[in-house]
Amino acid sequence: MNQKNKKIISWAITAGMLLIAAGVLMPLLGYSMEVYRWIFSAGALITLIGRIMNRYDGNVLRVKRLYRIEVWSSIFFCAAAFFMFYPYGAGRDWFAFILAGGLILVYTSIMIPRELAKDRNSTKK
Repeated sequence: MNQKNKKIISWAITAGMLLIAAGVLMPLLGYSMEVYRWIFSAGALITLIGRIMNRYDGNVLRVKRLYRIEVWSSIFFCAAAFFMFYPYGAGRDWFAFILAGGLILVYTSIMIPRELAKDRNSTKK
């Protein structure tokens, strides 16, 4: 994959995450508009597509696994989008999936740079 495509995918993931943040904040701040469901769902879908297309081309197996775990965070966001529309679930099921996806993203955002730095340091020696 060339650099231009990676940049487009990175921007898509960022835009999707911003839509997810907006979709989560709207009901938490008391907005009664029902449009937040659609905003969140669009962000979850964009993020899922971006994460699936985002590949790690290096040789570090742990980083490859961490990239796959990031895809799971987007799957959790899509499950949260489902529960936003599901009428028979508990009122906050969607929020539990958002928290699970967010925790996975926090973990991977810490571990990917750490593992890449560890690999760079081991190749310098």
